[in-house]
Amino acid sequence: MTKSIQSVLALAAFVAAGFTLQAQPAPKILFMDMEKIFDSHYKTQEQTAKLKSDEQKAQEQLDVIVKEGTAMVTEFKDLQDKAKNPTATAEAKAKAEADAAKKLDEIRQKQSERDSFLQKTRETLQQRFQTFKSLMLDDISHIAMDVAKRKGATILIDKSGPSMIGVSNIIYYDPSLDITDEVIAEINKDRPASSPAATAAPAAAPAAGSGAPTITVPSIKN
Repeated sequence: MTKSIQSVLALAAFVAAGFTLQAQPAPKILFMDMEKIFDSHYKTQEQTAKLKSDEQKAQEQLDVIVKEGTAMVTEFKDLQDKAKNPTATAEAKAKAEADAAKKLDEIRQKQSERDSFLQKTRETLQQRFQTFKSLMLDDISHIAMDVAKRKGATILIDKSGPSMIGVSNIIYYDPSLDITDEVIAEINKDRPASSPAATAAPAAAPAAGSGAPTITVPSIKN
């Protein structure tokens, strides 16, 4: 093959490649707010209601433990008073002191029971939520991709998360390119009639990125 033919073929290939590149459609980018979609999902609201109910039950159990501990403190103080009573016999004082020491051990055990119950309950509720959130975000992502594909998108961007420097990843976009509401409508189209109504801020899961169950920790007063 002569150099002239090679040059012609190379030029033809270059021109063909140029036409191919020009023929490719421009990418279509759409946006969504994963945080808003997650909070608006009826399953998130159902899970939030369940967690709130379980938190309330745990709080009631915790209050019982603390009430028992507070009663023990009262008994301990009474035994201390008996041990210091100047009119009591030496035998009675010694018994009161021994009973007070035993009661103090019981109080410490009750405090340990309170702390252990609180830690275990928090960990259980948090793990339940994290597992649920992971499954839901995966489900939402698939539904959002289907909606985006139907609209001819080649790229779908989540605009809810901040960048590493704490600002929005998206500086500007045309609101007409936001499909958040369409995805919400898609995921809630099969919402059961019995599903709880949306709440302003889910107690166990405020948004997709963070959140933890909250349990008030009363102290055993002494």
